[in-house]
Amino acid sequence: MTHNRTIHRDTVRPEWVDYNGHLRDAFYMLIFSLSTDAFMDRIGLDEAGRSSRGRSLFTLEAHINYLHEIKEGTAVRVEASVLAFDAKRVHLYMEMFAGEGTEPISACEQMLLHVDTTHGAKSAAFDPDIAGRIEAMFRDAPKEARYAGRVIGLPSGPRASASAGTRPA
Repeated sequence: MTHNRTIHRDTVRPEWVDYNGHLRDAFYMLIFSLSTDAFMDRIGLDEAGRSSRGRSLFTLEAHINYLHEIKEGTAVRVEASVLAFDAKRVHLYMEMFAGEGTEPISACEQMLLHVDTTHGAKSAAFDPDIAGRIEAMFRDAPKEARYAGRVIGLPSGPRASASAGTRPA
């Protein structure tokens, strides 16, 4: 089965596994980071493009949802979608799957900033060809990003504070 949004494939390596036999949380981010590199390649900001243009993408924010555990030797694939973009930023959404599975094992959204690396890494508008590729990914994105826009936090109020993290005297 081919996935036209697939941008990265990898396998869970022994050095990525924790004492429970599961992929360590930091390595989910590594896989998503490598997938962001692949996204850059897809839009024309590969190594040659970054070098010749003096441009790159910097990550401003990232949020990961850990949905299912995976173990050493598991083949993974990452699919990417552009949720939104403007002249200088991209809201990238990615889901990680085990093998050819259809339910994500993790999801990540990132806010990326386009920068001119020749002048102190200042933000810069995308070149028209890069913007066109980003727009095409946006148009082709699925209408639903199930795990995007989630907020981390505990409910506030007296009940929440009395039961969460307080110790009897």
